[in-house]
Amino acid sequence: MTRRQVRAGEVSRHLGRWTLGAALLGAGVGHLTTMRQEFQAQVPTWVPLDPDFVVLASGVVEIGLGAALILAPTRFRPAVGWVTAGFFVAIFPGNISQYVTGTAAFGLDTDRARLIRLFFQPLLVAWALWSTGAWRAWRGRRG
Repeated sequence: MTRRQVRAGEVSRHLGRWTLGAALLGAGVGHLTTMRQEFQAQVPTWVPLDPDFVVLASGVVEIGLGAALILAPTRFRPAVGWVTAGFFVAIFPGNISQYVTGTAAFGLDTDRARLIRLFFQPLLVAWALWSTGAWRAWRGRRG
């Protein structure tokens, strides 16, 4: 691999990390403001907490993760990537619940749309691990 290819890969990873961070910041602010009710539709009924509390708490977490993705020093980025990936795994039951209960939110008003959305969560996990170098760092430790 040439030096130019390595540099292009690093720039792509950097832009991916910033984009994911900005998306999490935006979603987190939405949790706390204009999209609060939409997010409440995703809180599974079996969660023993007030849905509004869950939405507010997850919004604060998303803002923190978004800021960390953008601002974390290089040595902490893999850890931020793993925590972000874990967060995406932790909120996945909300997406499943929305599909199972047929709850419309965020324009997902058909079972097909809600089902398709489920396949995007693993991509978010992969994005968090790739853009922070978390996956690469983990593989490097194994060898």
